[in-house]
Amino acid sequence: MSACSNHGALISCLAHVLFRHLYWIIVGYLSTQVTGSLIVIHEMAEQTSTYTLDEALVAVGFGKFQGWLIVYAGLGSIAEAMEVMILSFIGPSVKSEWNLSSAEESLITTVVFAGMLIGAYSWGFVSDNFGRRKGLLSIAIVTSGASVLSAFSPNYISLVVLRCIGGIGLGGGPTYNSWFLEFVPAPSRGIWMVIFSTFWTVGTILEAFLAWIIMPHYGWRWLLAISSIPALAALVFYKLVPESPRYLCLKGQTKEAYDILKQASMVNQSQLPSGILLSDQITCSDQDLDAVEDTLLLSPKRNKKIALKTSFSTLWMLFSANLCKTTFLLWMLFFGNSFSYYGIILLTLELSNGDNVCTSFTLLTANGSDDAIYRDVFITSLAELPGLVFASFIVDRIGRKHSMELMFFIGFVFLLPLLSVQSEIFTMVSLFGSRMFIIGTFTVANIYAPEIYPTAVRATGVGIASSVGRIGGMICPLVAVSLVSECHQMAAIILFEVVIILSGLCVMLFPHETMARELADTVSDPVSPKEENVDVNQEASIHLQW
Repeated sequence: MSACSNHGALISCLAHVLFRHLYWIIVGYLSTQVTGSLIVIHEMAEQTSTYTLDEALVAVGFGKFQGWLIVYAGLGSIAEAMEVMILSFIGPSVKSEWNLSSAEESLITTVVFAGMLIGAYSWGFVSDNFGRRKGLLSIAIVTSGASVLSAFSPNYISLVVLRCIGGIGLGGGPTYNSWFLEFVPAPSRGIWMVIFSTFWTVGTILEAFLAWIIMPHYGWRWLLAISSIPALAALVFYKLVPESPRYLCLKGQTKEAYDILKQASMVNQSQLPSGILLSDQITCSDQDLDAVEDTLLLSPKRNKKIALKTSFSTLWMLFSANLCKTTFLLWMLFFGNSFSYYGIILLTLELSNGDNVCTSFTLLTANGSDDAIYRDVFITSLAELPGLVFASFIVDRIGRKHSMELMFFIGFVFLLPLLSVQSEIFTMVSLFGSRMFIIGTFTVANIYAPEIYPTAVRATGVGIASSVGRIGGMICPLVAVSLVSECHQMAAIILFEVVIILSGLCVMLFPHETMARELADTVSDPVSPKEENVDVNQEASIHLQW
């Protein structure tokens, strides 16, 4: 009996151990399955989470990737500034070499601005409808080709034609601005756009320096050839230019946009947010666009008609209920900025001889050597640097609108003493001070304009506004400066002051401040389209509409 008892206890003990091990095996198996399920659920949650393009840009940050972009865009800005500044130097030399009349000399400048009027809208249309890269390539080809060939012009007619074609290429300056803007994170957009604007000033200073060195010894052909180097560099390095991820998202090409953002994050040694990149699409009330989806598979001829119709619809968006006021105010602002900026530059030459009464535009030529003329232009170009520094200091602190209002006011005050004849030094101080702050407003306006327009019409809108600005630069010498030449200095200054006041009022009437705001992708809300959450299905349906 005792043996049986011991035998039963042993069996009971073994059964207990067996069941205990079996219990832990089952618990371990279930724990593994649950953990695996949790990991899968977590991964699925990460995959279903989403982030916007602006959130991606903030995560990527501003680093080496954008550093290359600002250098490339800066080449375009430098090329534009040099080709515009060169007009002040080659005219007299060409006139003397080919025995031209004053009207023929003026035509060399006029055709460049006329070409810029055409190019400003044309390149905006190309960039908004065919991509930023194709727009930049076309601009680089036209600008560099016309600039180089101009140096070998055999006669006056060929020079005028080539300068006009070069002007068309120069009209693409706003495209560089819009392209670079679309890579910059919202929190640091203001300061970096001001830094980008300094490339224009670098171009003006560099061209004045080259003219000082080259013109007295080698002539205008060598100046034209050397001044084309930035445009040629933009063409050579074009292959390294990425497409704008914002443009790609607008077209529904989120994979391509993600690849570019991934490359940017690797170069900047940062990480993209986890999840799926949303493709923000434009919602537009224009019923003419509703038929686009239904005609994608039609004949090529029909598709060309649809493309043409879409291009007019893109232009018409600028005059939609939400953008009409902004568009007209921007036109007035760009016109006033160009009129004031180029006018002050010309007035600096008109009033710089110390006489200040009935001076002529040929003042410096008459009263000094060619070397002195180029030296003086070089020195006056340096006046823009303090204005850019001031603009960069305030643009992300008090906002775009308040920055322009403040600098318009200071520029207005600096011009007031010139309502009467002043000493040479005081005149130069007033003009330099006014130029400092007008270039500041010019710079901030070129930041505000691409920020306020939606992605699909950004390049077109900024391009047309720039075209209107060119008109201001063209008529300024014909109206304001001629008043000074005819002994009406007070009338000329009053005209400039009125233009500055009206420009400041336009800034006050702008409906939105864009400082640190996400770039708009919808026409319905041109400032902050991210305030409402849009789910993935809705985004996909919007994409199908387009």
